[in-house]
Amino acid sequence: MNQIPLKITLKQAILLLFLPFFALAQQSNPVDYVNPFIGTSNYGATNPGAIAPRGMASVSPFNVAGRIDLNPLEKDSQWLSNPYVHENKFLTGFSQVNMSGVGCPDLGVILAMPITGELETDYLKYGTTYRNEEAKAGYYSVELEKYNIKSEATATTRTGVSRYSFPAGKAHILLNLGLGLTNEQGAMLKVVSPSEIEGMRMVGAFCYNNAEAAYPIYFVARVSRPAADFGIWKTPVKYEGTEAKWMTYNGKTRVKQGFMKEVVGDSIGAFFSYNFDKPQQLEMKVGVSYVSIENARENLNKETENKDFDAVYAETEKAWNEKLSRIEVEGDSEEDKTIFYTALYHTQIHPNILNDVNGEYPIIGSRETSKTEGTRYTTFSLWDTYRNYHQLMSLIYPEEQLDMVKSMLDMYDENGWLPKWELNSTETFTMVGDPASAVIADTYLRGITDFDVEKAYEAMLKSADQTEGNPLRPGLAEYIENGYVSLDSDIPGPVSTTQEYNIADYAIAKLAQKLGKTADYKRFSARSGSYKRLFNKESGFLQPKHADGSWMKSFDPLAGANFTENPGFIEGNAWQYLFMQPHDIKGMVKLMGGDKSFEQKLDDLFSKDQFDMANEPDFAYPFLYNFIPGKAHKASEKVSSLIDTYYKNAPDGIPGNDDTGTMSAWVVYAMMGIYPMTPAEPSFTLVKPRFPNIKIHLNPDFYGNDVIEISSGVSQDEFNVKAILDGKNISKNNLSHEMLIHGKNLSFKALK
Repeated sequence: MNQIPLKITLKQAILLLFLPFFALAQQSNPVDYVNPFIGTSNYGATNPGAIAPRGMASVSPFNVAGRIDLNPLEKDSQWLSNPYVHENKFLTGFSQVNMSGVGCPDLGVILAMPITGELETDYLKYGTTYRNEEAKAGYYSVELEKYNIKSEATATTRTGVSRYSFPAGKAHILLNLGLGLTNEQGAMLKVVSPSEIEGMRMVGAFCYNNAEAAYPIYFVARVSRPAADFGIWKTPVKYEGTEAKWMTYNGKTRVKQGFMKEVVGDSIGAFFSYNFDKPQQLEMKVGVSYVSIENARENLNKETENKDFDAVYAETEKAWNEKLSRIEVEGDSEEDKTIFYTALYHTQIHPNILNDVNGEYPIIGSRETSKTEGTRYTTFSLWDTYRNYHQLMSLIYPEEQLDMVKSMLDMYDENGWLPKWELNSTETFTMVGDPASAVIADTYLRGITDFDVEKAYEAMLKSADQTEGNPLRPGLAEYIENGYVSLDSDIPGPVSTTQEYNIADYAIAKLAQKLGKTADYKRFSARSGSYKRLFNKESGFLQPKHADGSWMKSFDPLAGANFTENPGFIEGNAWQYLFMQPHDIKGMVKLMGGDKSFEQKLDDLFSKDQFDMANEPDFAYPFLYNFIPGKAHKASEKVSSLIDTYYKNAPDGIPGNDDTGTMSAWVVYAMMGIYPMTPAEPSFTLVKPRFPNIKIHLNPDFYGNDVIEISSGVSQDEFNVKAILDGKNISKNNLSHEMLIHGKNLSFKALK
């Protein structure tokens, strides 16, 4: 072995000795384990931008426009729903309002961009490659290679804050309202002063399901130093034929310096220009509102006035740490901690806050201004989140879950219906089923009851019983009469739709039982089992049926995977929907021929590569082994394997679209060793946790207990375990919500 002589001082030797300690000390807070780059590849649809918990505003790098050679995943050449993709290399700005983990493009607008040299307004020309990205909870930075500019971002709830480090020379800050992720067009802006711009940008058309409901987002952008020059630009459409001959500006960008009147159009922007004799830092704050420019300005002033970039970031980082500290995990694996806390971080992005600091927000439908005394939430991707996300919020953040339910009931008052997939006070009607009923019932049954439950129940009955003009449950009359939605209804995914209606009906039944409404309990309980009419014993699958009761011909259980067309199912195939009866597991086992047949079919799902970790209906399937006598070890083993396979500390570290935190909620549960199998069934099934020690800090205003400790002394390769709560064995690996929140220690030990 070659020896290299070293000369170090005593002080250096002491420093080297304590380096491991210093490294550990620097990663002692949950916030330090967040890696916002997780989910920015593999169509995870997250972004690494800066956002405060539940923020309305966020500042994301925008690298999905133009230059297919540098941006292989380009927004206009394919269905792309995120402003940033890890593989792309060409950046054209920083969008100030964004979404995380959604399946359709929207928002991603109000793009700020610092540049140097001569003024340029074409993003294909001013765009640049970049290097040295860094992302943390509430912070993002990058170096723009073309300009030698370091751009940093942080945010408050309603204001994006950026800091640009310019070299000496000509410099500009561009605000481009023409570019964006939304499919909607139209904008307005006005330069108010050499340091302030106000305006609005139209957005909407999420999933194209309700394009008529496009709406404005308002903004006020303010820079920390008045510009030496400023102005606007506008690029008109290009005309052909006779008219084009006399239009000298036909399709050409017009730049108007010093212009301080309103400008309206599709492709418009504004700029601040400087000429620095030495390197300078400038800060830019962009306040946003869905109500008015005045509210955007008030949001900016109240949240950031007299605060520089560092002060804002310090407050946002603290807010993130407080949120994430609701759960403390211990263990030797830094990777596991990063996966866990990043997942928890992703669950705190959506639903996000819609109301301004003064409480105002636009009501759903008319967009008239209303006011809340609490928090009005938005971005309810309920087909995804009803399965596990809201149960996690009820446990960890019950104060937020309560306001989310109240927001849904306000939407019912405003719109006449509970939400299905609501976004910024528009109903997009995306996906199938009646998921809000499941969320609200589950919340109430977990003991969060400080809302008008009779109004909620009235709203549920309306969606479950009104057969005419029902936007939540198309095909309801046929479903009530026959027990299923048929192929002849022309409703997409009639088998999936039937299953979703069953789950919602079960939730209504459980709430009816709690409220003493016995007749409704019996009626909806009976309705919830009608999926059995679609089970074909010969094929062993749920199959599409015609209205006359005959089976669909040429049934292929493999058709429909990976978004391919299938007449019976939504975003999946017959395998991936086979076990989606979480409310009737016993009935499902019996239908499939008993425990052994059920286990074999479940084994086949995994061994034949038909389980889809990126598909919400499959989420509960690995836990189903807990419901087969003597097979609970297979649940722990399968869940552990899925974590290892699909969740990583890497850009592709989420198995697919995060679906506003639903994918992340799954791994938070899985790593803690608990999972909510059935919406409106307030309980958890148990598997071996990932960490030796976990502390869940409960909200004492909702739960009398302050802390639940989960501990495991089981080796990594041991999956045959038993659960013990405060010294008492837990039977059948099932623990009620009530027992968990009043317990002190849930421990896991090897089963001898």
